Parts: sequence; C-alpha cells; structure tokens
Amino acid sequence: MAAPNPIRKPSPANTADTAQDLHALESLRESASGCRECPLGFHATQTVWGEGPVRAPLMLVGEQPGDQEDRQGHPFVGPAGQLLDRALAELGWPREALYLTNAVKHFKFEMRGKRRMHKTPAQREAAACLHWLESEIEHVRPQAAIALGSTAARQLMGYAVPVMAQRGHWLEREDGLRVLITLHPSALLRLRDEDRAEGYRLWLADLKQAAKLIGRLR
Repeated sequence: MAAPNPIRKPSPANTADTAQDLHALESLRESASGCRECPLGFHATQTVWGEGPVRAPLMLVGEQPGDQEDRQGHPFVGPAGQLLDRALAELGWPREALYLTNAVKHFKFEMRGKRRMHKTPAQREAAACLHWLESEIEHVRPQAAIALGSTAARQLMGYAVPVMAQRGHWLEREDGLRVLITLHPSALLRLRDEDRAEGYRLWLADLKQAAKLIGRLR
C-alpha cells in the first residue's frame, strides 16, 4: 500500500473559535436530544451524542449506540466499548483526548423475550442522522477519522465501502479529511473463541495506522 498523504493540519489555536465550536456542539446536542427525523427516536431511551474535546486529533465513528449506551447516554460503554478501551490503552491513546461518536444517534433494536437485540440501521435512518455527524466534524475539526464498520464508513465517505477489502487503508473525503477504515469492535466479539485473539491483533494493527500519522497522543 502506498504511503498515505499527510493528514490535514489543524488550524492555529484560537480561543474564540474553540469557544464558539464548543457552544455550537452543545446547542447541537440539545437539538438532537429531541430528534424525531426517523422512527428510531420514538423507541430509544435517549439520543447518544458524541463525546470528546474540540480539536481532538482523531474522531472515532461507530455505527449506533448499543443497549448500554442507550441506557447510560454515553458512546462506547458496552462490551464493544470495553474492547475499544483495551485497544486504546495498548496504543497509549487516552480516551479523553479523542472524540467518540456514532453515525446513528439512537439505538435500533428488536425485542427477543426481555432482551433488546441490536438491529442494523436502515440506510434511510442513517441518512436522517448524517447532518448530525457532519456537524460534529465541522465543529470538532479532527485531523483524521477512523470508521469503525460499514455503516460508519458509508456515512463518512458518502458511498458503500467494502470494509474487509479496505480495512487498514486510508480514504480521503472531498473536504480533505482522511478516514481510516476498519472493523467495529463488536465484530470481534462475534468471532469464535479460537479466532478472537488473531482478530484482535489484526484490528489493533489497523488502528496503529493512525498512530503512524499523528504520533502518540498525550
């Protein structure tokens, strides 16, 4: 694979601009809390907005909140989030230095007995959420993004991305934002026990592609 072009450099720090973006993100969070632009908002417990600092060097984008995220109101706090935390610790990337969010802001599920089981969002549901994600990108202004899974990749790039073929590769959006493609951590949890360690090793190698570009986060 050819070496990727340098990621876009952050603009010089400007306290006023940062404050404006923080205010804008908070206003967006409040607006999204009552979003009913698709049916998912009528059934989920709450909107799960992204978390992390403005000017975070990396934005990690997943598919949608899971059961625990829906209950707690925070992204990546369930089993997949715990696996992500393990990877971040091994990479030396403090979670609080990253911006973590999802392409879809509400949990889509179906009931099986008393359990709420994950269902993949329909494209029209993801499309209804796209403006929220793009607003996060606009105001966080990350240097690069990581697409965790096919839904995130499609929403970030604007077209279907074959994740298994493109994993570990960088793609570039029209606005210049570079996007690293890889699996969602929940995909590793679905692997057979004997395959999970190797799957995790390969996934960590994908994530390390971002470390080569931005260095060690502090």
